Amino acid sequence: MKIFGAMYDKTMLWAKHRYANFFLCLTSFIEAIFFPIPPDVMLIPMSMSKPNKAAKLALYTALASVLGGIVGYGLGYFATDWVQIQVANFGYQNHWHKAISWFEQWGILVVFVAGFSPIPYKVFTICAGVLQMAFLPFVVTAFISRAARFLFVAKLAAWGGEKFADKLRRSIEVIGWAVVALALVAYLIFR
Repeated sequence: MKIFGAMYDKTMLWAKHRYANFFLCLTSFIEAIFFPIPPDVMLIPMSMSKPNKAAKLALYTALASVLGGIVGYGLGYFATDWVQIQVANFGYQNHWHKAISWFEQWGILVVFVAGFSPIPYKVFTICAGVLQMAFLPFVVTAFISRAARFLFVAKLAAWGGEKFADKLRRSIEVIGWAVVALALVAYLIFR
């Protein structure tokens, strides 16, 4: 079954849309609060198709992500009881308690690691608010880590450019199914 090629083609088409910058920022903003799909899905093809604008795109993505992170922080800070009810409703108590223990152990370093890594950033923005982490250090650390991550991703994609996009398209089905298989194995191991 070939589904990843069509998704790849659609994503590349969206990356060249005249409102692509807006959708990149929107995706980045809502991903920091609740959205499950990272902005890399748009940032990478946009950087491949417009390599001279990769740094600017990364900066937009980082700023929108930090603004979303501020909303996530506020959600945790002002709606702690509601957040904890939602965590329980979705069965994420173990993940939540692990995030809290990381904050207690590592402090602001957790925000930096979460901002730079592919770990779901939203968990840590909301958790920082629930734990009432100092706001200014949260914002500064979030911006540095998100900007570093998105600059790295955008510059790497821009370096590959359209040539890499063509090579990636030829292998996208294998890559897509390999990721699905790895996710399934990870789920079974960590279940």
